[in-house]
Amino acid sequence: MAQTALDRAQAKMRDRGVAPGAIDSFAHYFELARSGATGIIAEASIEPLTAPESLAGVQIDPDAARQALAQTVMIKLNGGLGTSMGLDRAKSLLSVRDGKNFLDLQVAQVLHARRAHGVRLPLLFMNSFRTRDDTLAHLARYGDLAVEGLPLDFVQNAIPKIDAQTFEPVAWPDDPELEWCPPGHGDIYVALEASGILEDLLDKGFRYASLANGDNLGAGPNATLAGWFAASGAPYAAEVCVRTPNDRKGGHLAVRRSDGQLILRDTAQTAPDEMDFFTDEHRHPYFHANNLWLDLRALADRFARHGAVLGLPLIVNRKTVDPADPTSTPVLQLETAMGAAIEVFPGARAIAVGRDRFLPVKGTNELLLLRSDVFDFGPDAVPRATVPDQPRVDLGAPYRLVDDFERLVPVVPSLRQARSLTVRGAWTFDQPVTIVGDVTIPEAGAPASVPGGALGDA
Repeated sequence: MAQTALDRAQAKMRDRGVAPGAIDSFAHYFELARSGATGIIAEASIEPLTAPESLAGVQIDPDAARQALAQTVMIKLNGGLGTSMGLDRAKSLLSVRDGKNFLDLQVAQVLHARRAHGVRLPLLFMNSFRTRDDTLAHLARYGDLAVEGLPLDFVQNAIPKIDAQTFEPVAWPDDPELEWCPPGHGDIYVALEASGILEDLLDKGFRYASLANGDNLGAGPNATLAGWFAASGAPYAAEVCVRTPNDRKGGHLAVRRSDGQLILRDTAQTAPDEMDFFTDEHRHPYFHANNLWLDLRALADRFARHGAVLGLPLIVNRKTVDPADPTSTPVLQLETAMGAAIEVFPGARAIAVGRDRFLPVKGTNELLLLRSDVFDFGPDAVPRATVPDQPRVDLGAPYRLVDDFERLVPVVPSLRQARSLTVRGAWTFDQPVTIVGDVTIPEAGAPASVPGGALGDA
């Protein structure tokens, strides 16, 4: 029998040593993509989620909360390189405050929680094949971090990029590693099972997992949330935050009309003529923070009953094989979203949390905020806002790459009195500056430094 494009892709994965479950999962999504599946979720098929339970109203007995946290593992998504910020290694190695990077601060959060609650609380990182070595090299300085023989990480699976025209696994001899990509952070479930980590955690008495993006320092250990999730009996729960006009592009939860199941809808799953519904923060008032709670037994049971294919909605990401070369071969990256697993667990819940649980750093605008006096880092290493509302920051193109940002902002301005800061042009912040109210620094004719002192008007 002649080989098909899928056969060749699967053979390529076997040659690389990809786990059989991940190969089965890839085959499922490959066939969906080739059949023309779009994953579109029509507005008429859902009801908005308007009244989730709120963490602010949760009351949990402290001992019950501690017991739940004692059965919890913290898992951070750590597969990103931060290429949009000009980085070429794990984004989590980027310095955040006082010479400490994301990894240092997450470790500090976990070690503090262990001491405060008297719990084991493992910390695991899901690395990609591009971030693992740098991450483990940095974590080697923390000799007391590993728990009971558990590793510090597991590796996200790799799948072939697919030629957008032929559906063949793409070839790129100039750099064969560019022929591969991670299958989105929805791969975390398959990677947990295929790596053996899921079984190890259950064998060692861990029942619950708190999952979050590695660039979100707000999603630290939380005994109250752990206690709420354990008491709920839910197999899966998502943290959501109130949407503002700045969150219109973020995915939101909704209730599927056909069966009342909570689902996630993202921009890629919204028809172009229905984007007005998607971006309406009044119609869909909560966005998904991508902080999740998972019952590990429920996940193991799901795999035992249905195999490696969870059936998460497909996301087809269109790229070029070399992201830095827009003229290189167009490819499809077949991905899934971690948060979309909410729809495969009947009885899944949502809980509204404060904005302090959602502090991702997607670019230098957010990095400036975290480095500024808008946030304090306490003994638990969790950033806490010092003002009721974070100012809006728009630094502009000259600051997009981290190297340029570091050169142009050697002295971080005070932003506690600011409502917004907009910078046009490559201004240098090299002396103490206090931003007050709404400030726009216009384009300069030549390189210049921002004057010291107070700038703006309340």
